[in-house]
Amino acid sequence: MLPLKDNVQTRSFPAVSVALIVVNVVVYLYEFFLWFEPATGGRPSLGAQLYGQFVVEFGLVPCRFGDICPPRLDTVLAGAPAPALTIFTSMFVHGGLLHVGGNMLYLWIFGKNVEDSMGHGRFLLFYLVCGLAAASAQYLQDPASAIPMVGASGAVSGTLGAYLLLHPRARIWTLVIFGFFVRVIPVPALIVLGFWVVLQVVNSVFTFGRGDTGGVAFLAHVGGFAAGLLLLGVFRRPSVHRRRRRSL
Repeated sequence: MLPLKDNVQTRSFPAVSVALIVVNVVVYLYEFFLWFEPATGGRPSLGAQLYGQFVVEFGLVPCRFGDICPPRLDTVLAGAPAPALTIFTSMFVHGGLLHVGGNMLYLWIFGKNVEDSMGHGRFLLFYLVCGLAAASAQYLQDPASAIPMVGASGAVSGTLGAYLLLHPRARIWTLVIFGFFVRVIPVPALIVLGFWVVLQVVNSVFTFGRGDTGGVAFLAHVGGFAAGLLLLGVFRRPSVHRRRRRSL
């Protein structure tokens, strides 16, 4: 199932969601053009090295936090940001077009309504905290890993958790493909997001402690989603009714 849009109207322009999408796309375009660095004569093989170095420098490499990375990474990490900073820079680095495209589609569909419930500043902080929670969950799987973790998936997962609590009955127009059956149909958010999180939990259980996850940080998705569920009450703006009662 691929969600395409929802039926929940927002009351304000989702400035932070749009800004996050723009920044993620711009960073990905920079990564893409690294493959065809003009100074290398447009040779992808050399460009791939530049891209790989960028990902290692700005991605979250778990072994850096314990200073236990293999010596071969010392040269690459010489100019990298501090490990704590990469928790946040890694949220804007992606591994491919489908990776960034999928994350930004989910952020647009679900993030704008979560932002509407929190306000711009609170939503930005919520997004970053969910990304931090996701990174922490994935770090616990293998603290000695030298594989960089990148992508907005963890932070976006937090918006899915918050959206599920805010609008469980919302209709999500979803592309459903089952054999020869291809349709775009409205599906309740509870089913779309419930199916998604169950899939992430199952995959995280079967891949915990293993390196063959296919490049997908399932535990980060679960951690981000759980953070979104828990933090909605903290970041959500008081209702109009509650604000009026306090002013009496």
